[in-house]
Amino acid sequence: MYKESNITFAGINKLALPALIAGIAEPLLSITDTAIVGNIQQNPTEALAAVGIAGSFISALVWILAQTRSAISATVSKYLGARKLDEIATLPAQIIAINLLLSTTIYLVTLLFATQIFRMYNAEGLILEYSVDYYKIRAIGFPLTLFVFSVFGVFRGLQNTFWPMVISIVGATLNIGLDFALVFGIEGFLEPMNVKGAAWASVIAQTVMAIMALILLLKKTPFNLRLSFKFNKEIKNLLAISLNLIIRAMALNVALYLANSYATKYGDSYIAAQTIAFQIWLFFAFFIDGYSSVGNIVSGKLLGEKNYPKLWLLSIKLCRYSIVIALLLAVLCGILYYPIGRLFSSEEAVLLAFYQVFWIVLIMQPINAVAFVFDGIFKGLAEAVTLRNLLLVATFLGFIPVLLVTDYFNLKLVGIWIAFTVWMLLRSGILVIKFRRKYLHKNT
Repeated sequence: MYKESNITFAGINKLALPALIAGIAEPLLSITDTAIVGNIQQNPTEALAAVGIAGSFISALVWILAQTRSAISATVSKYLGARKLDEIATLPAQIIAINLLLSTTIYLVTLLFATQIFRMYNAEGLILEYSVDYYKIRAIGFPLTLFVFSVFGVFRGLQNTFWPMVISIVGATLNIGLDFALVFGIEGFLEPMNVKGAAWASVIAQTVMAIMALILLLKKTPFNLRLSFKFNKEIKNLLAISLNLIIRAMALNVALYLANSYATKYGDSYIAAQTIAFQIWLFFAFFIDGYSSVGNIVSGKLLGEKNYPKLWLLSIKLCRYSIVIALLLAVLCGILYYPIGRLFSSEEAVLLAFYQVFWIVLIMQPINAVAFVFDGIFKGLAEAVTLRNLLLVATFLGFIPVLLVTDYFNLKLVGIWIAFTVWMLLRSGILVIKFRRKYLHKNT
């Protein structure tokens, strides 16, 4: 099971490319929903806005609770580096059980208050109705998604990104096929289900992914799901890391909630355009996350080995690779600037609002790349307190003040994306400074 950490170009990309493919599967599902729902015949703008609002809330819940994935990965990789995996044999089953219990409880509670939740996003009328319909179905897959993410954390800790990639490819492919079939219907066989069809497509895909994850966990890792009621010695530390990352994710989602809330306040076409822009931003984020995942996976193992020179070199190489990827994506999307918009909507008002901000989404990608790489490294180092404090500062001292000022000057979506840019500048800059101060002198 134990191998020396390989941080050459080939070694990094052997982990990064499968992680990249696995990472883009989740936003690909959302982008597919967005593109297909935005092109239905009946009320496309309202349907697109609803999927954006409900999808944003689901993402918020998943991101908040899925932080245990990073905690699991960091813990497993540290024990792998120290060659003591047997000491945490009972840990994965215990944390997965906690995740499932918590996610099921949250699913049932939010189901009861779905209408009130989406009214908080300024949704009303048809948008509110569609949001509730979409959420009540799509959220069925919430516990399944968290189970899959927990299993991914185990594989990442074992320096294995191949099986998560396989699961993600199957899930994404199935979701896309079901999206077309269920949203638009099959003539003579299945009536179009519109927004509800997109939600059911995701749930079915998530179910298949969860079954695959269960089988592969049992067959391809040294762990099992036999539950021991004597808590593992690392459970307290892992939960502490998770709690700090959950607070961090809540701060992150305050920014996302406010962005969607303000966009909805500006009008239907604005929240529809915001949905498109954010889904593309998210796709880029998960794309670059392939290299962030390597930071998460390898840094914990290097910390276990106390190999600080390699850790420093890892940060430099990951930044270089991720910035190149970010620039390539930005240039490609710049060339296809207008066709990309028309892929998601044919409504002129929506497209006009989208084209006014898409350029900001593109130019901030190199900044995002640095932020995500160091985000992954600090997660691997179990520096959860640093990441928690950073997001609190970036959100409450960066994003929110800028959003309020730009809203006062009526900049609308442009203001939202200026706030996002400041948010990412703070996230990247502070982490770079913190890492240099802590590990530069250990590099000798």
